[in-house]
Amino acid sequence: MITLKNHTILYDAECPMCKMYTNAFVQAGLLDKSGREAYQQLSPEACPMVDRQRAVNEIALIDQETGEVTYGVKSLFKIFGNAMPVFKPLFNFAPFVWVMGKLYSFLSYNRRVIIPSIGDTFTIQPTFKLKYRVTYLIFAWAVTSYILTHYAGLLQGVVPVGSAYREYLICGGQIFFQGIIIGLTFNEKKWEYLGNMMTISFGGALLLLPMLLLSGLLGEQPIVYAGYFMLIAGLMFLEHIRRSKLLNIGWTLTISWAIYRAIILLIILFI
Repeated sequence: MITLKNHTILYDAECPMCKMYTNAFVQAGLLDKSGREAYQQLSPEACPMVDRQRAVNEIALIDQETGEVTYGVKSLFKIFGNAMPVFKPLFNFAPFVWVMGKLYSFLSYNRRVIIPSIGDTFTIQPTFKLKYRVTYLIFAWAVTSYILTHYAGLLQGVVPVGSAYREYLICGGQIFFQGIIIGLTFNEKKWEYLGNMMTISFGGALLLLPMLLLSGLLGEQPIVYAGYFMLIAGLMFLEHIRRSKLLNIGWTLTISWAIYRAIILLIILFI
């Protein structure tokens, strides 16, 4: 790996994901040992060319020799292109840059609901982009529903197998149900809460994948699959409590989340 010298990447100290991957850049030798700094600690006089709001939204990379600043996916391409020059033509290929730029924005504008921050104390906070939040909700809903649809087949004998669209309706219904509750109680936190809620659902679905993949070896073991599902549901419940505390929204949304799940289960079992 070739180290990109005399460059500093600005990361979000309130974002665990940002701290993790920028530290990985330094540890892997992609940047100097002093090649990362939290933008919260950067004084305006230190680098006047930095667009501070843009640096909050898109990770900034500063050339300490020229003062040039790049943002977002172009910062990452500059680091990786220096370390692995063979990929530079790809990083300069306009269609690839456009696609990766959209993917970067999708992750960046949802980073605080994917991995919640431990505090929002800095004056400048990431800009909220509704289109990226809605896209994230749709993505998490589609993937979660797809996995649950396949996992539901393993529960035959314990839980009735429904139509191909049952899990899509259940998962989508919870978005609308919880959306109404949060709208009535903490409307200003609606999109932040829904993003966190769907991250919990998405994470729970991913945790079901190992058992789903092992089902070919285990065979028909509906009790085992149901027990594992309940374990994951319990972990999701605890994570919902934790994130609700971080959002300062009390217990109302956790209770309504559990009530919705209980009602759906009763409907599946007895109707």
